[in-house]
Amino acid sequence: MVDEVKRAVARQALRPGDRIPSQRDLAQTLRVNPNTVQRAFREMEALGLVETVRGEGTFVRNDPRLLQMLRTEMARAAVRDFVREVRALGMDEEEVVALVRAAFRGEEMTAWPSDPV
Repeated sequence: MVDEVKRAVARQALRPGDRIPSQRDLAQTLRVNPNTVQRAFREMEALGLVETVRGEGTFVRNDPRLLQMLRTEMARAAVRDFVREVRALGMDEEEVVALVRAAFRGEEMTAWPSDPV
């Protein structure tokens, strides 16, 4: 639940100041124990992701650095996982960089840098 809110903020589906559903509504929608939702809300508050205004609800924290912080955190985790996987496949840095460049351009790799010419 916390990761989903982080992703929504990083993708700007949720913006600073946006109200998120109440704990009760969220528990009913997700069909989970209200205590689980309550723990997730506490964790999001501890992370500085949301703030609760008594009697008004819980809102995405209005912090201009939040978006960049979340994007950086999520990108680092994705890159770390990606590098771990390509290393396990035995790929070297040159092959991986070529693969990433091709993916950014929307191209398919037809040959690898290490392939004989």
